[in-house]
Amino acid sequence: MSVRSELPVAIIGAGPVGLAAAARLVERGIEPVVFEKGGSVGASLLEWGHVRVFSPWRYNIDDAARRLLEVEGWKAPDPDALPNGKEIVEDYLVPLSRVASIRRGVRLGATVTAISRKGLDKATSRGRDAAAFVLRYFEDGAEREAAVRAVIDASGTWNQPNPMGVDGLPVPGERQSARISYGIPDVTGIRRDEFAGKRTLVVGSGHSAINTALALMELQQIAPRTEIFWALRQDGVDRLLGGGLNDQLPERGALGLAAKKAMDEGRLNMLTGFAARAVEADEEHVRVLATAGGREVRLAVDNIVVATGFRPAFDFLRELRIEIDPAIEAPPALAPLIDPNLHSCGTVPPHGAEELSHPEKDFYIVGMKSYGRAPTFLMKTGYEQVRSVVAEIAGDHEAARRVELVLPETGVCSAGIKSAVSSSCCGGPSNAREDACCVADAVAKEESKAGCGCGSKASAEKVVEKL
Repeated sequence: MSVRSELPVAIIGAGPVGLAAAARLVERGIEPVVFEKGGSVGASLLEWGHVRVFSPWRYNIDDAARRLLEVEGWKAPDPDALPNGKEIVEDYLVPLSRVASIRRGVRLGATVTAISRKGLDKATSRGRDAAAFVLRYFEDGAEREAAVRAVIDASGTWNQPNPMGVDGLPVPGERQSARISYGIPDVTGIRRDEFAGKRTLVVGSGHSAINTALALMELQQIAPRTEIFWALRQDGVDRLLGGGLNDQLPERGALGLAAKKAMDEGRLNMLTGFAARAVEADEEHVRVLATAGGREVRLAVDNIVVATGFRPAFDFLRELRIEIDPAIEAPPALAPLIDPNLHSCGTVPPHGAEELSHPEKDFYIVGMKSYGRAPTFLMKTGYEQVRSVVAEIAGDHEAARRVELVLPETGVCSAGIKSAVSSSCCGGPSNAREDACCVADAVAKEESKAGCGCGSKASAEKVVEKL
């Protein structure tokens, strides 16, 4: 056995996918060392701890992690319940991090700043694959170094939000304003006073934006003077509602239904074809200069929430030979499977070590970061990624290439999740005379093709009534 094979495997990030990788390594008899820059496992999840996820517990617990936890006497939450970010951390990740075989390798407050091959720079090829990796990291105010046999980067993208500009750049003045928030701020909780009775502009058309808009509407019921402006970069709302309604996770579809209901009631001020050009802040307001609907718009608001997605960070990987798709910023073999220009609902087949490999042997990017700039990701898909990757690192090439996660093309349409929304049209042929619950479904049915699977119009209306 070589000296390198006796070294631990480094995992960057102690979120769900990172700790699942640790559990898989432990089951393979390989020592994991987990570097988490936050003060807690699941630190990024705690930043959106108030948000309830769309998939139930059954899809949020890794099988290897479950086996380790059950030996410790852990009782799994209700498999059909929908947890929020805080519950995932407290009820799952924290207990998992306390399992002895994982706990001794977890380093909190440890920020990885660089990775290289021991004694070799990026340009050196001779002996490269046999050399250990060296990680530089800051911990307790000191720079430290660790030698490892392989690296699994599960650091995510949460700390790299996309800016407001339609060209991928911050608009002038954006970085100077303290009134601009990114992601999903807790507008009804700890930050309620900042948003109650105020005017807020939400920029984005994904589920983070929908979540924020609906939370502001909840606040609006308590503080009626709360005004909501919702800016969509695309022209019209059909794509937004198609994404909300045409979704196989019922709770995520219900979110779109609630947004549609709010639009119909006039509780949202919609701005389509929105492109911000500049932001100016004074002591009282943020003034936004933009175009919307082909016209110039000047808007004065109290707050702006930018929910335009996230992007990966590669700066600390500079000395490694990684290969990234130039558009999606995902591994080249994975990129065409998740390209949002081609896939609108996360139609991603299971994938693993082969699709996630890089020219740098034994280095892998997994989890949300592996998706680059693509917006759709299921936690369960990340668990399959690390199952395969760890098998490859362990030398079990057959298991690494074996698909152990069988999902339909949407990833969730046969989930059998309890919901008021029926999934009866999922995967089967539809008749044009049947009711259609969204634009994409209607078009499909008119062409006698399979519908979107979001259920009948009657079922959808029942969800709206409950909301």
